[in-house]
Amino acid sequence: MTELIPAPRSVVSGSGAVRLTAHSQLYADTGTQGVGHWLRTVLGQATGLSLLEARELDDSGGDGIALQLDPELGPEEYRLVSDRNGVLIEGGSGAGVFWGAQTLRQLLGPEAYRKAPLSRDRAWTVPHVTIEDAPRFSWRGLMLDVARHFMPKEGVLRYLDLMAAHKLNVFHFHLTDDQGWRIEIKRHPRLTEIGSWRARTKTGYRASPLWEEKPHGGHYSQDDIREIVAYAAERHITVVPEIDVPGHSQAAIAAYPELGNTDVIDTSTLSVWDTWGINPNVLAPTDNTLRFYEGVFEEVLELFPSEFVHIGGDECPKDQWRQSDTAQARIRELGIAGEDELQSWFIGHFGNWLSARGRRLIGWDEILEGGLAKGAAVSSWRGYAGGVAAARAGHEVVMCPEQQVYLDHRQDPGPDEPVPIGWVRTLEDVYRFEPVPPELTPEEARHVLGTQANVWTEVMEDQARVDYQTFPRLAAFAEVAWSALPAPAERDFTGFERRMAAHYRRLDALGVAYRPPSGPLPWQRRPGVLGRPIDGPPPHR
Repeated sequence: MTELIPAPRSVVSGSGAVRLTAHSQLYADTGTQGVGHWLRTVLGQATGLSLLEARELDDSGGDGIALQLDPELGPEEYRLVSDRNGVLIEGGSGAGVFWGAQTLRQLLGPEAYRKAPLSRDRAWTVPHVTIEDAPRFSWRGLMLDVARHFMPKEGVLRYLDLMAAHKLNVFHFHLTDDQGWRIEIKRHPRLTEIGSWRARTKTGYRASPLWEEKPHGGHYSQDDIREIVAYAAERHITVVPEIDVPGHSQAAIAAYPELGNTDVIDTSTLSVWDTWGINPNVLAPTDNTLRFYEGVFEEVLELFPSEFVHIGGDECPKDQWRQSDTAQARIRELGIAGEDELQSWFIGHFGNWLSARGRRLIGWDEILEGGLAKGAAVSSWRGYAGGVAAARAGHEVVMCPEQQVYLDHRQDPGPDEPVPIGWVRTLEDVYRFEPVPPELTPEEARHVLGTQANVWTEVMEDQARVDYQTFPRLAAFAEVAWSALPAPAERDFTGFERRMAAHYRRLDALGVAYRPPSGPLPWQRRPGVLGRPIDGPPPHR
């Protein structure tokens, strides 16, 4: 019971257990049928039990499972009762029931995470217990960067399953950057024909002399995106797409050179970027660029039903705009002070455009500079300051400071840590992360929607590297995002480590190539691949 991650609000243990058998049935009341289908599928694979469909609540009997809604519970709140009558999971919505079903899976043991039964003779039991639980935050996110290194669709679906297993509910999908454009846009086909492939890739940090001398790329068709969004919805995960503007846009400019500052450089010579860092080639602030990206966002809105659409807005160098007669004419036309306000105007245009279509803009905390439209939200990545400023200005905030929850950062100072980037952030460091800045008043703190861990993939060339950087720290982050934990210094990290001993076995069953507590395994190391020196400047996002 004490091995559950994230930790539930209340656990009352009983004596005895419910034993699931070949005769066990599963009852799914109105509004829970989707959860019932998911639970029957995953438990059927792992246990070999069919979990026959019960037509009435009482038919589930003393060895069955029942799912139903309870309008007295909060939207994501659930209650799980295992006793002599069987297992009953109630939730305030289908999402609440689903999170309860995830807890049931943990109670059944690590083997419940496998795709086929290890033995037909194994007894599957659920201890008698009453668990009452609800999340602390409504936004419990994971951002995955598929632009720097492409992750095929099957890998994305796998990460949605891993998120669901940890009760995370927002998938921030970073789809475009200088190094690749990953989403099909039918009216602009060169975005993927040209923008989704680069000729070679820097191996390691940007100062590394090493290169992988082969093309890298890929993209998701619109049907792939529909499948990803539907798969996420079945797991009560919202997918928030990110189309990065006006910086981080060289892949788009390589495909359509007229999007760049053509009066400053010959944009027709640009290719998809093959290295890392802050790129000087940014979008031109022209009507043509606005119309182009409105077309992009029109197709994005058709694919993603999420309330929020992320537009990036960070790390936009202004050098080209300072040199551009076109950009300077736009500044004079708008009557604004300079290039920073020009970026604010650019972001504000799309904020208004999205708002007129019933959506909301969210962007990195640089979008605060020059003012931010009402209704827009902020991803606070450069520490807490952006989130504090946004909350005090009445904007909703997702806290994802790089100093705490950038999972591309190194996990240990040791010499064997592969391609060490950023600050050392151990499992305990992540466990002691507090999303709500203490300087906020209770009223201001209500603007903190939640928190998000970010996985930037410059130095993660494949799924195994993503797993290594993400886990086990994502388990600690999930508990921070879900559970009502005490102040950071008072958190029971020793108890969390004890629970992690069981959780590592779940991750093993799921095939996650996590970083072991003892350090990287020989094949997880990257000897000779340069990272960022530990005493160097802070990395970019």
